[in-house]
Amino acid sequence: MGPGLSNEGDTVNPLRDPQDRRLPRIPEPCAMVIFGVTGDLAQKKLIPAVYDLANRGLLPPGFVVLGFARRDWGDGDFESLAYQAARKGARTPWRDEVWSRLAGNIKFVGGSFDDDEAFDSLAETLDELRSTHGIAGNAAFYFSIPPAAFPVVLKQLARTGMADNAKSGGWRRVVVEKPFGSDLPSAKSLNDLVDDVFTREDVFRIDHYLGKETVQNIMALRFANNLFEPLWNSKYVDSVQITMAEDVGIGSRAGFYDAAGAARDVLQNHLLQLLALVAMEEPTSFDAAEIRAEKLKVLRAITVPKDVSTGTVRGQYLPGWVAGQRAVGYLEEKDIPPDSTTESYVAVRLGIQNRRWAEVPFYIRAGKRLPRRVTEVAIIFKRAPHLPFNATDMEMLGNNQLVVRVQPDEGVVLKFGAKVPGTTMEVRDIAMDFQYGEAFTESSPEAYERLVLDVLIGDRTLFPDAAEVEQSWQVIDPLEAAWRGTRPEPYRAGEWGPRAADEMLEREGRAWRRA
Repeated sequence: MGPGLSNEGDTVNPLRDPQDRRLPRIPEPCAMVIFGVTGDLAQKKLIPAVYDLANRGLLPPGFVVLGFARRDWGDGDFESLAYQAARKGARTPWRDEVWSRLAGNIKFVGGSFDDDEAFDSLAETLDELRSTHGIAGNAAFYFSIPPAAFPVVLKQLARTGMADNAKSGGWRRVVVEKPFGSDLPSAKSLNDLVDDVFTREDVFRIDHYLGKETVQNIMALRFANNLFEPLWNSKYVDSVQITMAEDVGIGSRAGFYDAAGAARDVLQNHLLQLLALVAMEEPTSFDAAEIRAEKLKVLRAITVPKDVSTGTVRGQYLPGWVAGQRAVGYLEEKDIPPDSTTESYVAVRLGIQNRRWAEVPFYIRAGKRLPRRVTEVAIIFKRAPHLPFNATDMEMLGNNQLVVRVQPDEGVVLKFGAKVPGTTMEVRDIAMDFQYGEAFTESSPEAYERLVLDVLIGDRTLFPDAAEVEQSWQVIDPLEAAWRGTRPEPYRAGEWGPRAADEMLEREGRAWRRA
């Protein structure tokens, strides 16, 4: 047995009920192989997540991080890089003794993706870890690489037998980062490619938004309480708004972003997944297959606007001011073509064709260089059918709202009317505000920390499957086809998107919530 990562006394209890979710979930001894380990994702998210898991005592004895990249490094070089990444990105307090135990389990194999000898060496290293660290053939392969590199890496894993559960004597899993294709045909091709090498149950498609505590809390809010679910339907809900606003520009992502745009970058994955969680029926159990089945029903029931010109808006930011700082326009960003028609903002009115949500519009918007960073889901309820008050007393009363703040300031806001103190019956909107940081003493794990642990345990609850990915593209592809050849509406950096986005709701007697 190799060096242990748990704190002294932290061992796996053989009598532990695996179904008892109150107890810490500890994976079996295993290795996590990270392809592209020198990239931003690995350095900023994955390695810090591994340290935080070790610091919480959630990694087993014999856990190994095995990096693979085109570098002429030894284990010590990679350990030094990993130390810097973990020290900079860790969310839990730094403890040298935790790192010391983890550092003894950090390995590196250098080579390119088309280098047979490098992959043979990787396979040999995994075999050696059986005896030196007791991993029993268990390994997760994390593809922190561009999708264009998937075919050659998958071919190498198949050639060496590293993807074969039977040959390894343990389990072998693969973790795929978004984007899951750029349209439906490419998504199907990618899914087929992965499924040819790994069994479907061993494929984990990461959408990091699903790892956020507040996103998971949508299910708890709905299904653990009798207060909200009876109202969660078209009889009481007027509309639903989902907002993902970013105050930053595209940064160093010009190459990817200009080819994708806001719809492909976040609407197809993050925001449609949020919509599915909000609109899904109650699953029979908190089981991965049951939850995925209910989300898929929602995705299949989505309807896009018949008239895309009035039911959708694309925007592109101009120079402006954000938080007191001068911001360049999208076309002035580095490496963006001066004639680019890629959208940095998108707003869409979607419907869901089922009994629960008939006639309820789902307004979704996402954009860059907006006034502030916020992601939230707002359930806007219908007005009371009868108000026995004077009209002047109701001037400050709006619709009741239940708002789930995904980030930042994670929490839930309930907005309702209350009498203003005084001698008149004036009713005004007030808000009850629940914040995670104030209500819980437990620290909230970062999304990647939760998702990495789920991969190692084999819990697929928070990972979209191939059918969800492909169905999401069936929502997006018709919109992309309708937008082809059109130019996005301009909006100044620091504004809440194009004026046309406000008009889209105004035509239906509604307005965007002040996020």
